Amino acid sequence: MAHDSTSHVWQSLFANLAIAVAKGVAAAVTGSGAMLAETIHTAADCGNQVLLLVGIRQSRRPPDASHPLGYGRRLYFWSFIVALMLFLGGGVFSVYEGLHKWGHPEAIESVALAVGILLFSLVLEGWALYGNVVEMGKRRGPIPFFDYLRMTKDSDLVVVFGENAAAVLGLVFALAAVGAASATGDPRWDAAGSVAVGAVLVAVSVFLAVEVESLLIGESADPDLEAAVARAAAADPRLRKVYEVIGVQQGPGETLCALKVRCDPALTVGELHDAIEGFEARLRKDRPGTKWVFIEPDLSGQ
Repeated sequence: MAHDSTSHVWQSLFANLAIAVAKGVAAAVTGSGAMLAETIHTAADCGNQVLLLVGIRQSRRPPDASHPLGYGRRLYFWSFIVALMLFLGGGVFSVYEGLHKWGHPEAIESVALAVGILLFSLVLEGWALYGNVVEMGKRRGPIPFFDYLRMTKDSDLVVVFGENAAAVLGLVFALAAVGAASATGDPRWDAAGSVAVGAVLVAVSVFLAVEVESLLIGESADPDLEAAVARAAAADPRLRKVYEVIGVQQGPGETLCALKVRCDPALTVGELHDAIEGFEARLRKDRPGTKWVFIEPDLSGQ
């Protein structure tokens, strides 16, 4: 089923814009490496969410002569780019900054400001993450939460959820690092926090890249497609058997289905046409996301 809502992306973008400004001011005032890492992370998230909105818009373009199967995979392409940006723009740079601060430690100034900004950011990131979870609840239905994350074809939701979950965890690490550096007087705790934030971002970006790469190169459709095909064929005795069913995900809510169907060899051309048309109508009613259906009739009777 197609899902056109972009509210969860906009919610995350607005939250991250406010957070990036607040963190940037705090990083400049306090000199905290963990805060700078968080600022870079949040700024990267803003850019990523803009790219996702571009991908969602492009994926809705109708098929044309140059792309007869539509542009659904554009969203998967941009989701993959987002994963790479999260890895390079967020994770790697945060680790680098942390290692630099470890070798050249600097005391954190205005600890109260840093903690206040981090708590403010945690509230906004939690709000954005809650929006993702609500949207996910609408889409996943009875499917268990983590199974949905693994199986879903909605890359935009998974990417934004991954970003926001990483942001919340990164903020917890940054708070712990700033607190430990203040309590002990050792600024290397702050550097360690920056490395921890970077490690979280690298781990999340690798997970997202692996998930989206599978969709980008042509992942199979949901496992229940074959059962839906069998149900659609069973409703017409003229269609004796379906086999070699291939389902490919072309974009969020867009599936291509190709199959062979063994038909009654006594059918006329008109009867065969009616049987196939009826089959397609039943399949699309059962699975509205089945946008393309290619059928090869087998009249051998064997």
